[in-house]
Amino acid sequence: MRLEQLRISGLRCLTEVSLALDPAINVFVGANGAGKTSVLEAVFLLSHARSFRSGAREALLQRDMPQLSVFAELRHADGRGSRVGLGRSGARWDARVDGDSVAIGQLVRECAVVCFEPGSHALIAGAAEERRRYLDWGVFHVEQDFLSTWRRHQRALKQRNSLLRLGSSAADELFAPWEAELAQTAQQIDAQRRAYLDLLRPGLQASTASLLPELGAIELRYRRGWSDERDLAVQLREQRPRDLARGHTTLGAHRADWSMSFEHAPQREHLSRGQEKLTALACVLAQAGLYAEHHGEWPIVCMDDLASELDQAHQASVVEQLQAAATQVLLTGTELPSMLQGQAARVFHVEQGELTRLL
Repeated sequence: MRLEQLRISGLRCLTEVSLALDPAINVFVGANGAGKTSVLEAVFLLSHARSFRSGAREALLQRDMPQLSVFAELRHADGRGSRVGLGRSGARWDARVDGDSVAIGQLVRECAVVCFEPGSHALIAGAAEERRRYLDWGVFHVEQDFLSTWRRHQRALKQRNSLLRLGSSAADELFAPWEAELAQTAQQIDAQRRAYLDLLRPGLQASTASLLPELGAIELRYRRGWSDERDLAVQLREQRPRDLARGHTTLGAHRADWSMSFEHAPQREHLSRGQEKLTALACVLAQAGLYAEHHGEWPIVCMDDLASELDQAHQASVVEQLQAAATQVLLTGTELPSMLQGQAARVFHVEQGELTRLL
């Protein structure tokens, strides 16, 4: 999968940008704050309908601009082309594929992007929400019915939480159908997440062995979000008094988490900040590789500020791996990375939101 053309309008400092991208390596260089990361952010939006920057939703729209939009022309490995776009004015996203207005899920299924950036270590050291997002994006691209099940679960969760906020005035019989729906959908989501982690495990082992050989074999741990001993519907009914006191549902697929430990670093606290970043990178690369196994093409790979996140040896190793996979890469830095000097790469200089092609 490759981006051939990219157009960005009204996104942060990028007022109007139009680019023809190389099918292999694309590098965006410039000073800090010039707008390099915003280019990757635009590409990421097409695949996730959110930014990889935390709390960035309201800041995406450039000041005094009525709307933002990102459009791209894609070329798939089988030769098929498609045009995808995402726009927003106000609070509502508008997704398009080949000129037709579509649901966000259809856009996300059409355009796959993974990203390694300075905040990626949160996948290892941060809250469970980030790990669920990572996991569910992967499941979505493997299981065709995952999105509909996930939406049913979210609706049931929202309804039960609304009843909980009513307090003791909510009748018991109002809870039963939503708890049954919550339990059924959570069971399906749990099974799909477990299956995906089983598929992902070999790729994670290979990626971590390449990037962190000194830490030894990995072990994946998964927590479903409720006890394995009894049906979730029973547990929800029993937990209801405590949930009423808290005002929200404390059991279910929305409470799931997973973690990864190493033979020679069994606790997360044993990892240095650099090792956390490399572990997160291993997760990104493993997920991209698994996507390629299922779809016959790699997703687009974005790497933000690579030189500040990895030493030169790891930079070279990762770029070599991606070049061998023939995937399209978009990376940023204050200057052209040394391992790419003299190689075929398309280089853009970014300054105050303006992009100029150098090579």
